[in-house]
Amino acid sequence: MNEGFIRKRITQLRLYKDVSEYQMSYDLGHSRGYVYNISSGKSLPPMKEFLAICDYFELTPQQFFDDSVQNPELIQKVISGLKQLSDADLLMLLGFINRLIKT
Repeated sequence: MNEGFIRKRITQLRLYKDVSEYQMSYDLGHSRGYVYNISSGKSLPPMKEFLAICDYFELTPQQFFDDSVQNPELIQKVISGLKQLSDADLLMLLGFINRLIKT
């Protein structure tokens, strides 16, 4: 992992969320160029702001650094929904997932 990863990951997540650099900067309470400066390599967010960025994308820091998942925000929403299902529903869903993976 390096600084470039953080910049690219923020850009990737921002694009999945379909939000502009300006809008994200505004949403985080910063000037319009804040996210641009991160994405372009002019600066990196301090730890407090990094955690705010993770919150913005509804991710844990661990999920932020797991680049094996294309859209971690969507996965997080699915997991939250799964936690509300009964065991019977989870077993049915697992069967469906296994069927989809085989095809």
